[in-house]
Amino acid sequence: MAAAWLAGLLVIDFTLEGPTRSRIADRIAESLQAEATIGRGDLALLRGAIDLQELKVLRDDLIGHLSLAVANLHCELRPLGLALVNRDCRELAVRGTHLEVSTAALFKLKRPKRPPLRALHVVLDDARFELSPSAFLPGLGRVVIAIEHAEAGETIFKTPLSWLFAVRALRATIELPAGITLRLTYEDGQLRVAGGIFGATPVALPVTLPIADLADDPRAEIAKLIDFGKDVAERLVTRKIEDWLPSKLSLP
Repeated sequence: MAAAWLAGLLVIDFTLEGPTRSRIADRIAESLQAEATIGRGDLALLRGAIDLQELKVLRDDLIGHLSLAVANLHCELRPLGLALVNRDCRELAVRGTHLEVSTAALFKLKRPKRPPLRALHVVLDDARFELSPSAFLPGLGRVVIAIEHAEAGETIFKTPLSWLFAVRALRATIELPAGITLRLTYEDGQLRVAGGIFGATPVALPVTLPIADLADDPRAEIAKLIDFGKDVAERLVTRKIEDWLPSKLSLP
């Protein structure tokens, strides 16, 4: 019986590999209201994994431009065919992501009919997010976020940025207008920023991440992230001033 089950899983792998890629692409397309394709993939129900390569998502309309490309995506599933019952990723590892967004209006999306992808643990390596001047913070100008490595806890992917609500560790740089580059690290609830007006010595700030509510739609999630980013930026500047003033006011 066990041998027959294992042999059946191999047949299912071969039979469902193509339809599984198409179904995942359809779920992503529906979530982002865009066109989505997946170049190559491999389904392994016995060991519990699905590997996808060359994921591409594109949306160009009157609202704006969104382009997402992912070189490699690995999702650890439950082994021995249990993924046929529960398709959540135990770990989602994503490498080589490039996201371009021209306007935050792209995330004012309708709630998809099918549930979004859910992962218990997320690992992100070599990611680049490019936000045009009209995206999220219109008055700031073009912003490029290069993520060397990030890890996050349980995430429901309503948008490509949903993992930020559960981030546990982060190493990244942010390129701002006027040639300003900031270096960011986050771990154990502490955000550290160096470069630009903050100087070579990192400014440390305890932060509490916003909470992603199950009832939130993509628009509500993005609004929370924007408010969180503005609050953190203001607190960082305040902390830098607090650290700077005593040295300037001290008597010789």
